[in-house]
Amino acid sequence: MTSNAALQDEPAQIMACTISRDVQNFDLLIEDMENACGESWGDLSLQDANVFFDQPEADALEFVVLAIDQEDEAEVDLIADLVKRASDQKIKALIVAEEVSPIVLHKLLKIGAEEFIPYPLPDGALSDAIARMRQREEEAALVAANLQNNLKATGDRDGVVIPVQGLAGGTGSTTFAVNLAWELANVDAGDEALRVCLLDFDLQFGTVATYLDLPRREAVFEMLQDTSNMDSDSFMQALLTYEERLHVLTAPADLIPLDILGQEDVQKILDMARQNFDYVVIDMPTTVVMWTETVLNAAHVYFATTELDMRSAQNTLRMIRALKGEDLPYQKLRYVMNRAPGFTDLNGKSRVKRMAESLDITIEVQMPDGGKQVVQSNDHGVPLSEVAAKNPLRKELQKLAESIHETNLEAAEGA
Repeated sequence: MTSNAALQDEPAQIMACTISRDVQNFDLLIEDMENACGESWGDLSLQDANVFFDQPEADALEFVVLAIDQEDEAEVDLIADLVKRASDQKIKALIVAEEVSPIVLHKLLKIGAEEFIPYPLPDGALSDAIARMRQREEEAALVAANLQNNLKATGDRDGVVIPVQGLAGGTGSTTFAVNLAWELANVDAGDEALRVCLLDFDLQFGTVATYLDLPRREAVFEMLQDTSNMDSDSFMQALLTYEERLHVLTAPADLIPLDILGQEDVQKILDMARQNFDYVVIDMPTTVVMWTETVLNAAHVYFATTELDMRSAQNTLRMIRALKGEDLPYQKLRYVMNRAPGFTDLNGKSRVKRMAESLDITIEVQMPDGGKQVVQSNDHGVPLSEVAAKNPLRKELQKLAESIHETNLEAAEGA
């Protein structure tokens, strides 16, 4: 076992530390640490550990083992803080506990400890726990590598920009955006697949990552903070890929202000996306912000989702008035009726018609109610086509994607 002095003298060789009130109370742990780490480990007291975490030498640690017993329960806040510190610094924390209450163990595991091992240690328990910890880390790295976008920046495209914004909460804008993007990614069965990008601009409560079961990464926040230094390569590296077909910029992991982005920032992101993808679908926040104007001006078509109720009608009217008041291209809005009345619901269809007439708009897209399968699809993190290909909502989204692509091809041929 190395001493505290060794921690200072040879930090590069230290891969692990025990943290305890007195490690001599855990003699079996000393033996197991020597078997697992050889001489590449050290020992710290509970009080010294906090100081050590502030030192550069702590960056070399792979894991720490907090050895506690019943007497340490009085210091549970200090121990919990050490677990948090380790977790924040990407250091794994294992708990070796003797006669510690389940409430304390639960608290430590909940805030970031990897595993709990009872003391006296069963034969091979520490080595097994270390092996499991490393295996989980390898599996997580493998998953991240598989999701990492490997598509190279080409800069040879002029993508179609398709934002989607809900004019009221619960109108299915994210479901619409995610599934439309997926259908566009699969609409062309030719030799060269379409390049489709899905941007989650609902920076605070965006759920595109949830609907596609993708992790939220720090790289997104870092990119948004420094768009001035962003180029095509860094933009592409911030994306994740779903099933090697759809490329996604998720919302950041933490809740951030919507005004972290300015109009120039958003314009640069849109330019990067358009240069490298055929279609750029954007899930917009319900809130109208300064850069909503930037997205609207860049949009080829701007889908606005509504429902057949008073709140949607009132919000639609507010949106139109706001855009007209600022002399913005409100004509780009294409209204989508979510949970539209069925073919035989004549009364419902009449209400849709009256709503459109009263607002002086045309509701061009009517999406049927997909039922429970939509919720199941979103909860499982897969597009609707993967779990319910014959769902009526999925069929309409597929038709819409095909129509958008055909219109785009015709426009390109006529250009």
